[in-house]
Amino acid sequence: MYWLKQNKVIWDLNQAQFYNDRALIFANCTDSPPGFTLLQLLSPNIHCKAFITTCIPINGKFYISSSKHKQMMCFFQRKCCGGNCVQHGPCVSDVSGNDEIDMAWCFASDFWPPSAFPWIERCHNWPPPRAVQDIVNKGCHFVAIGHKLGNHEHDEWRISFSLAEQKLVFEMNHCQFLVYGLLKILTKEIFHRMLGNEGKLLCSYHMKTAVFWGIQHNIIYFWCPQNLLECFWVCFKLILKWVYEGVCPNFFIPENNMFLHNIYGEAQKNLFNNLYALYQKGIAFLLLSPSINFWIITSLLDPRRICTEYIRIFEDEFDPELFTEISKKNLVYDDLPSCMRCLITVEKLISSHLTEYHVIMLLRSIADIFQATAFILHELNKKTGLNKRVYVADKTSCYMVKQAAKFGFISDMLYTAIYYYKTLRYVKSLFFIKTTKLKLTRPYILRSHKVADKSYTEVLGGKPLSTKMRQAVAMHIIVDGKTRYINELVPEIASNRQNGMFGIAIADRVMLLMLEILCYIHIDRKKAHSALNDLQDLVHRGEVEIEPGIGKDIAWQILGICQQMTGNHKAALYSYLQSLQQDPIHRIQTATLIRILTLYSDLRRYRED
Repeated sequence: MYWLKQNKVIWDLNQAQFYNDRALIFANCTDSPPGFTLLQLLSPNIHCKAFITTCIPINGKFYISSSKHKQMMCFFQRKCCGGNCVQHGPCVSDVSGNDEIDMAWCFASDFWPPSAFPWIERCHNWPPPRAVQDIVNKGCHFVAIGHKLGNHEHDEWRISFSLAEQKLVFEMNHCQFLVYGLLKILTKEIFHRMLGNEGKLLCSYHMKTAVFWGIQHNIIYFWCPQNLLECFWVCFKLILKWVYEGVCPNFFIPENNMFLHNIYGEAQKNLFNNLYALYQKGIAFLLLSPSINFWIITSLLDPRRICTEYIRIFEDEFDPELFTEISKKNLVYDDLPSCMRCLITVEKLISSHLTEYHVIMLLRSIADIFQATAFILHELNKKTGLNKRVYVADKTSCYMVKQAAKFGFISDMLYTAIYYYKTLRYVKSLFFIKTTKLKLTRPYILRSHKVADKSYTEVLGGKPLSTKMRQAVAMHIIVDGKTRYINELVPEIASNRQNGMFGIAIADRVMLLMLEILCYIHIDRKKAHSALNDLQDLVHRGEVEIEPGIGKDIAWQILGICQQMTGNHKAALYSYLQSLQQDPIHRIQTATLIRILTLYSDLRRYRED
């Protein structure tokens, strides 16, 4: 979900007094079904230019049309980032390779919707008061989709409680979360696969809503693992009741019937009959699920094996997704004040109650902050000309990049090598390059959605996630042009930014070999050529493809740069042409064309000489 902080939605005109320089939008629910609203533009200003063309007149007032807003965002996404963008519900769906990303461009309100005030009064037992207060304080969002039976289907916006629902999931205990997981498996493997088109009318959002209602109504007093199946059965019967009645009340606004426009008539009758047939089988119908069936049968045959198999499959499948997700959460730190603010926030969070997942996210954030601070300090102080100040800043920066390598991934050691290369200390840079290369040769390295070998579980199985992250995870290297970068890639960074991108992701092995070549060019040309051969083999074999989202365009580009620097101009020209033929993930074509023209000019001058 994306939203602009400059645009705020208010529910009452008196709330406008809290904003001075914001584009205000008024949520007018008078003519919309429960859970939906029209968004009236109140104060057009410079922050409205992005969506002013999506406004339509209704009764002499201008409202932001949800359908036009989605069309504009889809066009914007295609123009800036390319890809195959289509509208998918309230989202713009971008299909890049094997990944499909749903992006919801929405609006935010700092105030809780008046129609959801009864939910606050309903929260006597669950969630706890502190969670309720936190949810209410964060307000809500508006996503671009209207009610299919409303008067303004193509212009209305749906009130979204996504952040509130996320908070509620965090408030679940272990048993409640397991029930939610069982219902999601039930939806995917039984409803969707066995019940035909009617089964696909039910989705995981309906399952989550059933768990929320089941917990809050206190139908089961003890939500504990011993009562897991009983808890599941209660939630399943609740879903059966909803389908029979044709009413699925939204958890925050019960008047919003989420079955109203899709589960009715013949489809509702067929769905109920299918669900009732499952109900008559009793709890044993869970055996129809391949996943659940496997675990039950395995545990009956060998109770000890179930634990080992579970750990292996869980870690082989879950860990890569987890660490890849963490690597996507890199924040952009443009200056020292932003770094300091984030560091203070991290310091406060450390003293709070943290789960294992919170811990590794904080460690990843600390590594990012330290790296950014180190490079920003270097850039600020190298221009002063004051030797003492430069010396102190350099000492601080060296300490920070080394500490970042201890907190983050194995590949974060390459940022230390980049820093020493930027400060012309090639021998020290090579030390960290060789250390990183040695660690990356381990057979159990986890790299972007892929575990290289089953020894990952054998060596690190059951260890804390923070240990796994430091010892076995290697991710791509980000150069963003503001903090972490090297001079040899300045044209590529400039082209990347001119095309609306915010950084270049380079495969860790490509960056490692590039740094090795650049350092050896100043020390030992023979070893530079040897490292260049390794890079050439890596890129020509196409091994960087095993890292999803890492474009081969930048890999060929880096190979061409290194070949050109070592004097192999014909090979460099071939590499640049290969870079142009790859998917333009990083938008570096302008830099490639400039390098090709420069190369032609150098070759012509060489022939004339």
